[in-house]
Amino acid sequence: MFLKSTAFLATTFLGARAAFAKLVDGGMLERELGNGGLPEGKLSLYNLNIGERLTVTYRNCFGEYCNDALQAINWIFRCHDTNETAEMDLRVIEYLNRLDNGLGGGNEIHIISGYRSPSYNDKLRSKSKGVAKNSLHMKGMAIDLAIPGVDLATIRQTALALAAGGVGYYPQSGFVHIDSGHFRTW
Repeated sequence: MFLKSTAFLATTFLGARAAFAKLVDGGMLERELGNGGLPEGKLSLYNLNIGERLTVTYRNCFGEYCNDALQAINWIFRCHDTNETAEMDLRVIEYLNRLDNGLGGGNEIHIISGYRSPSYNDKLRSKSKGVAKNSLHMKGMAIDLAIPGVDLATIRQTALALAAGGVGYYPQSGFVHIDSGHFRTW
């Protein structure tokens, strides 16, 4: 809620485009904004665990977010084990959108894991050493994904080139992890 309030105030007082660039990635998009505009924030999502699809425009070309669309995104990224939702971090949503655009745009992104409730994260940790105790999934800051027809190595390379957060590569499990934490790879 604080992030949304901050975004609203920033767009009101600073202008939507400049505020968006600073809010999302500390100004990395200023080149795009200076070149005449910002592409709309659009995503096509399919959650493999719950069998639901969503195609949504969550941000217009002026950097203004649609609250109903963000709520729909939160719902499709919900924990499939508990059905709990969390507010997904706008930075990871924007990272996902930039990743999709870097791969040509309009891809149906398959969600392997979005938000995880603490109880579900603990359940996964009991079965695998590869699940972090303080996973960013529990904060709505991480997404595990695959894109049909796009090689995982290509997704990984595109995410690395964006350097917008963490990038984990899990070819044996069939997904790439992205998050809005600091840039790191594994």
